[in-house]
Amino acid sequence: MNKNLVFALAGNPNCGKTSLFNELTGARQHVGNWPGVTVEKKEGKLTSSGREITVVDLPGTYSLGAYSEDEVVARDFILKDNPDVVINVIDASNIERNLYLTTQILETGAKVILALNMMDEAENKKIEIQVHKLATLLNIPVIPTTATKGLGVKKLIEAAISLGETKEDDRVDKYKIDYGTAVATEVSKIESTFHENNLKLEYPPFWLAIKLLENDEFINKYVHDTENAEKVENQLKNSKDILENSIGYDVDAYIVDKRYEFIGNVVKQAVKRDKSNESKKNVSDKIDAVVTNKWLGIPIFAIIMFIMYQITMTIGNGILTDLVGRLFDSLGSWSSNNLAYLGAPHLIRSFVADGLIAGLGSVIGFTPMIFLMYLLISILEDTGYMARAAYVMDRFMNAVGLHGKTAVSLIIGTGCNVAGVMSTRTLESKKDRMIAILISPFMSCTARLAIYAVFASAFFSKIKVGIFDASGVVVFGLYVLGIVVSIAVGKFLSSTVFKGEESYFIMELPPYRIPTAKGTLIHMWEKAGAFVKKAGTVILGAVIVVWVLSNLPFGVEAGSRDSLVGIIGAFIAPVFAPAGFGTWQAGIALITGFVAKEAVVGTMATIYGVGEGAKLIAAVHSAYTPLSALSFMVFTLLYVPCVATIGAIKRETNSAKWAIIVVIYTCTIAWVLAVVVYQGGRLLGFN
Repeated sequence: MNKNLVFALAGNPNCGKTSLFNELTGARQHVGNWPGVTVEKKEGKLTSSGREITVVDLPGTYSLGAYSEDEVVARDFILKDNPDVVINVIDASNIERNLYLTTQILETGAKVILALNMMDEAENKKIEIQVHKLATLLNIPVIPTTATKGLGVKKLIEAAISLGETKEDDRVDKYKIDYGTAVATEVSKIESTFHENNLKLEYPPFWLAIKLLENDEFINKYVHDTENAEKVENQLKNSKDILENSIGYDVDAYIVDKRYEFIGNVVKQAVKRDKSNESKKNVSDKIDAVVTNKWLGIPIFAIIMFIMYQITMTIGNGILTDLVGRLFDSLGSWSSNNLAYLGAPHLIRSFVADGLIAGLGSVIGFTPMIFLMYLLISILEDTGYMARAAYVMDRFMNAVGLHGKTAVSLIIGTGCNVAGVMSTRTLESKKDRMIAILISPFMSCTARLAIYAVFASAFFSKIKVGIFDASGVVVFGLYVLGIVVSIAVGKFLSSTVFKGEESYFIMELPPYRIPTAKGTLIHMWEKAGAFVKKAGTVILGAVIVVWVLSNLPFGVEAGSRDSLVGIIGAFIAPVFAPAGFGTWQAGIALITGFVAKEAVVGTMATIYGVGEGAKLIAAVHSAYTPLSALSFMVFTLLYVPCVATIGAIKRETNSAKWAIIVVIYTCTIAWVLAVVVYQGGRLLGFN
């Protein structure tokens, strides 16, 4: 008996796969990247019947084609990594569309179990599914589930374990679609050519032959790069000619038709629908009539984002942030007093209190705000609204010559620029991918929120714009500015550097759902937890470096103009003078911001010798004016993204050149707009 099993979760986007993954693994999750690519990989653990099970959440995909990196990653894991069981999650209320991926997974020869998810929604739509009949027709186990409520999950695990322990010799005949005698004959010929020429293949011969007939670009290249490929390619050409003459049209279209013909027969026999219910508009349709309206869609999206930033700045950046800041301030004082009592030198006391605790505390103090922001984003995503936001933005994106899916990567980039860059893997066109990658860094990621919080609190928190807090209005304005700059640069790149044919945007709008507390909290922690981890590693390292430089050379006043940190900051300070923040403190803070944007706040706390939030805000208030503060925020919004994002850009473009170009042009645009804000404000009489 194998005690360690690997289950792969595969399914279409919006089929409830993430909810099932969260239900299976809970908090025992790990997020990483697939080897060789930067598509995010989720792994989780569960223990059942004495077995340790690894659950791998594959990227959501509609097929196992080669149109995007997500599809290649999903199929390569199934075919090359050989998971013990593939749990194919399908939306029971959209069974016909979801079964197309099922047929492709079954053709790989993998052990498949069907998780018939969202059964509650199918019942609400009066869709009756004969589970036993469906299992018989597909020749695989089928388990009804409602992952959001935990229904059927235990039975699914038990069935998957049972299937995973089944030996290959004990399995029933493997699934195959009947493509007809002509296709079967030509597939056999291609398979024979593989064997006759001793091709060393990583994929099953039957599946490979079908993919070649489908004209799969990835598989064509794969076979072309193998030894003795010429004979296979000749046989493939002959087979295609024979089939096209006998069928009368393209072979790949014929294969797709046969799959849908099979699916249609399955659905006809196993699924019954209430015809009277189909003409009725459901709740999702009624809401979409408003939120995706041609004229109302974008204003509604803007209002929702505005409210989100208002809540974040007025509640998240309030009492809780102050409490955490005071806690770290008390901890700094306590540690300094106790170290003095133990006879520790002043330098050690300063390192612990003013370096480690003050610097780290200045960043950690904003975790309540970051967690609240991600909680709100998670709720919007889990309800299904974010898909609508991408949809309404698609019209605008197309109007300025950009691909609709670019809007998706920009929205994801508001959480983290690295994730925004990674999400471009779903774009099929190289042109669209390059543009999306190059403009993603302009989006205001959550890491920048800590900087905005300090400056907005220092100058705008007590000002009202109507009934709204001015700090929330300013932060929302920065978010909008990031979008405007992204789109403007994208339009420029689309019409100059990356000219090419237009591509089309297809996106499924999931039904609205009430988020579950468990799912939302896990989603929030996945993202906000990364902020905490970064604070304890990258930012802590940056703070230590800044503290060391601020105390060298020995004998100078710590954090003074004569220290190394002061000398470095003063060297670049004149560059920022036209933008209104030409001080050495601003200069060194912006340098460390290249490591991580949150480090700007930690660096300022270390330089100014303060830790608790209120003290840092007071220090900033004395060093800047409202106009220079606004200029500084504009610069931090647009200038070079963090080193992790630059690394992601280098990997995604496979070019150090583009990474360097991003560094140069983001800094240039940031400087120009910061100068325009400051000098323009002075001309208008603001200060």
